[in-house]
Amino acid sequence: MRKASLLVAVFMLVAPAVGAAPVKVPGESISTELTVYNVNMALVKDTRELTLKRGLNEVQFEDVPSQIDATSVHFESITAPNSCVIREQNYRYDLVDRAKLLQKYLGKELTIREEQEGGGVVVTKGTLLSSGWGLVLQTKSGVVMVNPDRIELPKLPEGLIIKPTLHWLVDTNRSRKHKVEVSYITNGITWDCDYVAVANADDTKLDLNGWVTIDNNSGATYQDAKLKLMAGDVRRIEPPRPRVMAIAAPMMAGGMGGMPQPQFEEKTFFEYHLYSLDRKTTVRDNEMKQVELLTATKVPVTKRYFFDGARGPKRKDGKGKIQVKLEFENSKDNRLGMPLPKGKVRVYKEDDEKSLQFVGEDEIDHTPKDEKVRLYVGDAFDIVGEWTRIGQKKLSNTVWEYGYKIKLRNHKDEDIEVVCVEHAWGDWEIINESLESKKKDATKFEYTVPVPKDGEATVTYNIRITR
Repeated sequence: MRKASLLVAVFMLVAPAVGAAPVKVPGESISTELTVYNVNMALVKDTRELTLKRGLNEVQFEDVPSQIDATSVHFESITAPNSCVIREQNYRYDLVDRAKLLQKYLGKELTIREEQEGGGVVVTKGTLLSSGWGLVLQTKSGVVMVNPDRIELPKLPEGLIIKPTLHWLVDTNRSRKHKVEVSYITNGITWDCDYVAVANADDTKLDLNGWVTIDNNSGATYQDAKLKLMAGDVRRIEPPRPRVMAIAAPMMAGGMGGMPQPQFEEKTFFEYHLYSLDRKTTVRDNEMKQVELLTATKVPVTKRYFFDGARGPKRKDGKGKIQVKLEFENSKDNRLGMPLPKGKVRVYKEDDEKSLQFVGEDEIDHTPKDEKVRLYVGDAFDIVGEWTRIGQKKLSNTVWEYGYKIKLRNHKDEDIEVVCVEHAWGDWEIINESLESKKKDATKFEYTVPVPKDGEATVTYNIRITR
């Protein structure tokens, strides 16, 4: 508490610097536009009014974020584009704090006030010899060490500022008031997308909510900003920053009657997608803001089971696990169709008491419209797979023949289908098989296997491989 009160007192008692002050750009923006990228950066466009005299003008542009990239600043006079130009720019970020103030006052006189336990205040004046939480002063009666409650400084030392500032030399050919637009890139602000999906009783439809989470640690607040979000893999020449994920609360999208119009407008921009909020919003420093991106109800979905005997997850007994995946098309016919930014999808489902239960989550990449979304939400409890090699024969130095058996057991009270994913390499050919396979690519083929309730199914095949 003493440290806090000390720091407050320092700022309250500092006197303003003397001397001719440069022109200051008014702190209130006419308009602010904020485009946030999901690579820990944002583009800021700040429009303000500035009165300049003919010739060179010293200008201070304050209220910029502490994580600004000063090399990215672009200045333009909207009023007279060809009559106003920056000749020199300095970015000043040596912000005032207790340590810097006291360093500037080494060898100078200070006034110190110390509160006594029994009440009253002791005032000491002297020359500062050493700074720290305990100060060393040279007084008329000798050298003393004090732990001050309050330090009084006659003025703010030169070279210190209270907020990050761009200092410009602006050259103009006539005296007038200019409306100027200042654009720059800042780090420390990013956005992510989180989705909440709620499946119905028979896993045939789901309600989907998308939420944008904006995390602002740039060192500035953007008041009443026009907000845009850029989705895509924008290249930057710097190492990637850690991704910040927010947990969105599950919400039921259904039961609301007519759905409201989305508040983000999506447009293609270059090789990315731009999402513009239809209203202004304030993005405060050190704040995590969540804004709804989309809402879709009764989206047709298919639950599918997948078994990858060679590379998929295994049980402790060595048997294979069956992956459970939900699939849907991102199309207008399915009440979607907006390009989906990458993000985490959390899936919920109602139990018999109409209470939502969490059933799994997955992460999707940027997904264009009319593309399939496949969510791997977990592994089936009541379905077991076994994958074994039942034969191996060398036909020549380069040709081998292998035999495999896939056995699936279904302990559920309903018939199911399991997609069995198989892998091959080299020049390969299926010699014989008990069920027709479907080739997916040069190294993969699949069997779609019907498995009756409380029953089992077996698939065998032989493959010849030339290496």
